[in-house]
Amino acid sequence: MKCIKEGARVTAEAAQETGVDPLRTGPPAPAEDGPPAPAEDRAQGGDRPLRIALLSYKGNPFCGGQGVYVRHLSRELARLGHTVEVIGAQPYPVLDAEDGVTLTRLPSLDLYRQPDPFRNPGIAEYRDWVDALEVATMWTGGFPEPLTFSLRARRHLAARRGAFDVVHDNQTLGYGLLGMERTGFPLVTTIHHPITVDRQLELDAAEGWKRRLSVQRWYGFTRMQKRVARRLPSVLTVSGSSRREIVQHLGVRPGRVHVVHIGADTELFAPDPAVPVVPGRIVTTSSADVPLKGLVHLVEALAKVRADNPDAHLVVVGKRPEEGPVAAAMARYGLEGAVEFVKGISDPELVDLIRGAQIACVPSLYEGFSLPAAEAMATGTPLVATTGGAIPEVAGTDGETCLAVPPGDAGALATALNRLFADADLRRRLGAAGRERVLRRFTWEQAARGTVEHYRAAIGAQARATGSRAARARAVR
Repeated sequence: MKCIKEGARVTAEAAQETGVDPLRTGPPAPAEDGPPAPAEDRAQGGDRPLRIALLSYKGNPFCGGQGVYVRHLSRELARLGHTVEVIGAQPYPVLDAEDGVTLTRLPSLDLYRQPDPFRNPGIAEYRDWVDALEVATMWTGGFPEPLTFSLRARRHLAARRGAFDVVHDNQTLGYGLLGMERTGFPLVTTIHHPITVDRQLELDAAEGWKRRLSVQRWYGFTRMQKRVARRLPSVLTVSGSSRREIVQHLGVRPGRVHVVHIGADTELFAPDPAVPVVPGRIVTTSSADVPLKGLVHLVEALAKVRADNPDAHLVVVGKRPEEGPVAAAMARYGLEGAVEFVKGISDPELVDLIRGAQIACVPSLYEGFSLPAAEAMATGTPLVATTGGAIPEVAGTDGETCLAVPPGDAGALATALNRLFADADLRRRLGAAGRERVLRRFTWEQAARGTVEHYRAAIGAQARATGSRAARARAVR
């Protein structure tokens, strides 16, 4: 086992420093006298359907935005006529197979699955040195999945040369992605926002040196992501705010970063007057009890709001925390009966939950885009949102499409919530304007069309680069 771990370390370091493929399998790379014919043909034609490999190292559509992104983008790409194969690890993404999207499972050891997170796998579960690297990283307090998934994906794609026109990575940013062009695939990568932002917010909230050390170790993979991001040929992101932070935090050259807004499923997330509105209901989404989501500030605001509106209560789409700042705040203010947590609900149940709320709230300190804001607005539910990160790009102007408050300010949240509770006309006006804003700017079809433009640009760039190398080789001969 020690030798396997050492081999994993050395090989990963070699990939980091040189980009040389440590996992090359299958036939040799094609000679540099031209790109694969399908890619060249599509680069010149510009309108033919593409064969797309969409990588997803974490695809749960009910917990966090990455799974939502993979599901809806893949569906809309397929509806545009493209062939989409999602290559994913656990938790496997839920896809819309009826629209022709397929899933290829690329299993990890699934070390964080419930009900046994941080489990120790049996010796029979180990398949190769990548598995050993995954466990060793977990044992030392790190998060291995971006690295180990990238290595497995690289190996899988190298054995399937010619199967795709483009590979689209969804924020894995692992060393295995470096030098992808040598496998014959142009690469496009989506970075929703730099995870370094999450890391800093958790460090700021950490109490004691032991907790800070634990946070630093867990987020050790961000060093890898920064190195990889700087070497990627084409980066997509979901907002202008994220673009600025990717340039600033990750050091990616501005010309390589392109904004393609994502959005809401406006057919599903739509108003329905038949759904009764529950007096006093505030709804929010919090995929994890982390400082980034700002849930503790909303709980504190709820305590203030209930002084004027005793019916006010909060429904949180997410897992109930058993300990931590949110649980402590609920206990401190006696809100156990006024805060409900729901998880694992279906899409129609989620939509009806939002429709039935008097107010939707996004209390986050930072968001790279904020799908919950777009989805709430699409249902016509009036929104209170902070100005953290890219939220204003989605939610719009204070007093026109939402009520906007500074992040981390429970008093400002309470004031905005009380204002909406007291003004039915304002609720109706903000709800209607929010729906119109989403329809105009933030739909998944628009996101898919914008993404395809960058696929074709990446295919064309690789074809030109390969042609230039071939011309230089002929000139030397």
